[in-house]
Amino acid sequence: MECPECGDEALPFVVPPELREHVPSSPESVAICPTCLSLEPSEDGGTELTDFSTVSDVLPDDRETAAAMVLATALMSSLARNRRHIEALFDHVEATGVDPLLVLDRLADDPDLRPPFNIDQRREQLLQLRD
Repeated sequence: MECPECGDEALPFVVPPELREHVPSSPESVAICPTCLSLEPSEDGGTELTDFSTVSDVLPDDRETAAAMVLATALMSSLARNRRHIEALFDHVEATGVDPLLVLDRLADDPDLRPPFNIDQRREQLLQLRD
């Protein structure tokens, strides 16, 4: 599946059932662009979680935690619309012992990622909203 935003090959994956309610429209599978982090519903998610190191090697090793982090980061394109979803996904990540804000810092420094938003700025905005 080609990313409609940048043309790179998007990575389809099954959204874990416990995370679906935190993704707008609750899709069973989505495709994430490993370059711009664009998120699109997909009908070809396979049956297992994907290896998210193809998106970034700073993502957690646990695939479900990595899926939650990827989804939360992609949803940061619109904090106003997705705030409660992002916070719920971050809570899921934190419950596994991973600091989502630290992961965001590392994602912001990843030279291969080029989302249409500034990860550092969105991180700061999210911190302000969470206070």
